Amino acid sequence: MNITLRQLRYFLALAQHLHFTRAAESINVTQPALSMQIRALEDSVGARLVERTPQGIVLTPQGRALERHARRVMGAMTDLEQDLRQPGQGGRLMLGMIPTVAPYLLPEALPVLRARDIGRNLHLREAQTDRLLEELAAGRLDAVVVASPPEGEDMRAVPLFTDRFLLAGSAARIADLRHGTLSPDALDPGQLLLLDEGHCLGDQALEVCGLNRRAARLDLGAASLSTLCRLAAQGMGLTFLPEIARRQELAAAPGLTAIRFPDPQPSRQVVLMRRATTPAQGWFDDLAGVLAAAARPLLTCA
Repeated sequence: MNITLRQLRYFLALAQHLHFTRAAESINVTQPALSMQIRALEDSVGARLVERTPQGIVLTPQGRALERHARRVMGAMTDLEQDLRQPGQGGRLMLGMIPTVAPYLLPEALPVLRARDIGRNLHLREAQTDRLLEELAAGRLDAVVVASPPEGEDMRAVPLFTDRFLLAGSAARIADLRHGTLSPDALDPGQLLLLDEGHCLGDQALEVCGLNRRAARLDLGAASLSTLCRLAAQGMGLTFLPEIARRQELAAAPGLTAIRFPDPQPSRQVVLMRRATTPAQGWFDDLAGVLAAAARPLLTCA
């Protein structure tokens, strides 16, 4: 039996998409080239791996068994490549970060990272939490900065900072709130401006208010935190503003005012994560130290 890594990679693409053309496009090869490799793989194992049915492509029992083994093999190869690459020591470091942290933390952290070996060949990926965790698990990222880490033995996380939530709105709206009891669960859900589902900040804001998404008045789809702040500054509602974003968003949105909740203030824990199988070799702790230090000035604003 002579199975190649190329054949396994092509087969896993087909197992994921269950469509020859889409699988070929996903790995940037032609459909005939993918079909040829699948046939050669079937010849090597001596069994059919896929079936063509009126409903589409399905894996045979032998195909499902091969998929499990192929994922383990390709995972081991990913770990080997990462070990040889040595992130942060002259190799390429693939770092992901959620959109409600990246625009505020990176400008502070990048000058320090560039001055050290850890940032000599740094590639940054900004995406929502689910996508970052998926790419981390698949080996396409070395580490991610997220605010809602999953539980599991396959990941390692270190805390970077606690990011408290402020309440932001126009000066008039905030002035009205100062005269009453200011607590997240006392807010009028009809005034809340939220990010779309998938943005952890929107879900966390709802959680601290004890609300569900249907209760919010305005769901802005894929809108950014900056968009929410500008709308809030125009008096269209209130939004939760992470403390790390306070300085930049107040400067960018004239008329926006932000106030703190009484203790205990609602907050989120921002962490740096990597796979448990990834050799840290010092770079991970160094990166965590740089990011945590870069956040401190942003979290000590009056």
